[in-house]
Amino acid sequence: MEAVIRKEYILDGLCCAMCAEKMQKRIRKLEGVNAASIDFATQKLSLEIGDSGKLDAIITAASRIVKQYEPEIVVTETTAERNFARAKNNMSLRSTLRYALIGAGAVLFSAGMIFEPNRGIELALFLSAYVLIGGDVVLSALRNIAKGQVFDENFLMSIATIGAFAIGEYPEGAAVMLFFKIGEIFERIAVGRSRRSITALMDIRPDYANLKTGEKLKRVSPEEVTPGALIVVRPGEKVPLDGIVTDGNSALDTSALTGESLPRDVKPGAEVLSGSLNKNGLLTIKVTKAFRESAVSKILELVGNASSRKSKVENFITRFARYYTPAVVIAAAALAVIPPLAVPGAVFSEWLPRALVFLVVSCPCALVISIPLSFFGGIGGASRNGILVKGSNYLEALNDVDTVVFDKTGTLTQGVFTVTDIVPAGGFSSDELIRLAARAESASTHPIAVSILKAYGQSTPMPNGIIEELAGFGVRALIDGRTVLAGNANLLANIDFPAADVFGTAVYIAVDGKYAGRIIIADIVKPDSKQAIAALKRAGVRNTVMLTGDNKAAGERTAAELGLDEVISGLLSHQKVEKLEELERGKTTKGKLVFVGDGINDAPVLARADVGIAMGGVGSDAAIESADVVLMTDEPSKVVTAIQIARKTKAIVWQNIIFALWVKAVILVLGALGMANMWSAVFGDVGVAVIAILNAMRAMRYVRAPV
Repeated sequence: MEAVIRKEYILDGLCCAMCAEKMQKRIRKLEGVNAASIDFATQKLSLEIGDSGKLDAIITAASRIVKQYEPEIVVTETTAERNFARAKNNMSLRSTLRYALIGAGAVLFSAGMIFEPNRGIELALFLSAYVLIGGDVVLSALRNIAKGQVFDENFLMSIATIGAFAIGEYPEGAAVMLFFKIGEIFERIAVGRSRRSITALMDIRPDYANLKTGEKLKRVSPEEVTPGALIVVRPGEKVPLDGIVTDGNSALDTSALTGESLPRDVKPGAEVLSGSLNKNGLLTIKVTKAFRESAVSKILELVGNASSRKSKVENFITRFARYYTPAVVIAAAALAVIPPLAVPGAVFSEWLPRALVFLVVSCPCALVISIPLSFFGGIGGASRNGILVKGSNYLEALNDVDTVVFDKTGTLTQGVFTVTDIVPAGGFSSDELIRLAARAESASTHPIAVSILKAYGQSTPMPNGIIEELAGFGVRALIDGRTVLAGNANLLANIDFPAADVFGTAVYIAVDGKYAGRIIIADIVKPDSKQAIAALKRAGVRNTVMLTGDNKAAGERTAAELGLDEVISGLLSHQKVEKLEELERGKTTKGKLVFVGDGINDAPVLARADVGIAMGGVGSDAAIESADVVLMTDEPSKVVTAIQIARKTKAIVWQNIIFALWVKAVILVLGALGMANMWSAVFGDVGVAVIAILNAMRAMRYVRAPV
């Protein structure tokens, strides 16, 4: 079976959202294309091609389709690392000529308005102005009609303005086309500015790396550097790849990655992430990951692909646009024909201008353009605050959060365990008990094992045998010929011992089948966990729950300290999924259930929740794959920030929907009553679109408030 080929292209200069939908529909029908999508916000065409032999033909055909709708688009292939290419304005010869023709047409139009010539000269001036200004619109409409594509903006504007000339309203016909074209220019500028503003938020891709070869430095592309190589980062440069500092001290600005304004001090041995900005010192870094696996590459890919997962509102508007335009055109035809035939005294010349108003205002571009840009802006604003949202559908879902379920260790707590008590039994001393536990846990990287090794504080040689790790229970090890068990109460199920209901995690030790004592380990709550829970409740979250593998006493004490509504303790990994499903079934509302975890051990639960949020997951492949939202830092309060950004974005989306539909409805009513002219209709089309686009840009501006 032949592998599917995935290709991505930037459609630089894409300005018509309705055209993008039509391009997408036609490209999907090409033979050999399994899937195709055009993201208007990022100007990206994504293709899945099942037959490699047809690749060149498909690309050629797709490019031809794109240029049939917008000839000025420049199609360039991209890669995952360059998904977030900056939007550019192509001042091609074609666009320069178009602006010159519009300018010449405007001069002729002004002459006709100022000098008041006789009827013949008036027609010649305004018709010449019309052809110069809108000739391309009429030609595009004719070409599209020949292909069976009738209801587009070019057709509607052509019919409306030609109709104005037909009834002798020469100035109005030329003026409507002039203001339509001017409005279209402003619309293009607004769309371009919106894209550039949002992409500027994610302008974190390093342009080069200073590769160290011997005593020399060579400037190369980050993609050329392999793990293990040494790179040098000077003050003011971006860290191009993930790595470990081998020499030098400096402060790194990580705000583009995490949203945190305070710089982070680094020294030899410290891990650094690509995309950070070196503030002062000279750093030598040993590269640990290839560029395609680095933090900056993952972030760019996540944010660049986020717009492909559309919200319900976006899908609704797309469907709405398919029916809205034909419905208004039919209404316009009815308005032009029925009253003169059915109403005594009504004349065609009176009702035709009213019908033309309907045609001009019938284009839904204000909605089709501004709503994707609003969600795109919200995703960009979230990324600036260190929150990666994988799609506008998840941003939309965060508006309706009913229940937030937290993992405990590493999520609400720091995951920094400390031995607080050692209780030996069976003739063992405290020193011997901690030594046996340390040797049993010596091969583990689990935070509990690390805390035991730290408490022991001495060199811990590997035991004489193989350590067997029992997932969800603990470890079994052979030490000096004795079998040592170290883990939770379930591990010692067949051994008599006094179970302890204490605050913290109890690690029980057994030697050769006999109970030897327990070690109590406690975790530390994160500084902002309590404030985050309180802020969630203020935001309207009905239920906050914590799932933990700790014992009941430890879980309940942490829950009481943080103000959680419910805690479920003593859970294994698979049991967390079961409990999550129970909570889902027990909801009393249709709100969403959110799970917040560390993204490493909680992958199944993250995937099962309505919205899975992974914390501190920039370096975790499991977090990137499983979660719907990734928090770049370990702050629970950023869950609140994500909800606030989602709500602001939704508010802007509905502002645009209500504003656009309200203005269009008013103009349609006034037009039907003969109280609105085509100039008003032009404002209802392109004017409303420009205002809605500018409003959409507000979605990316979010200043995080204290929780």
